[in-house]
Amino acid sequence: MKSLSDDLLVETYYKAIELQLSTDFIMLIKEEIEKRSLLDKIKKTS
Repeated sequence: MKSLSDDLLVETYYKAIELQLSTDFIMLIKEEIEKRSLLDKIKKTS
């Protein structure tokens, strides 16, 4: 996931939710978002 840009990571998170992918996968994405201190990006847009 390190190769994804911040914007692409956030976009991937929303797409995974939209497509109802596995909860484990969504949590992995969210953990990476937290590591990058991007939680404000997903909360502002949701």
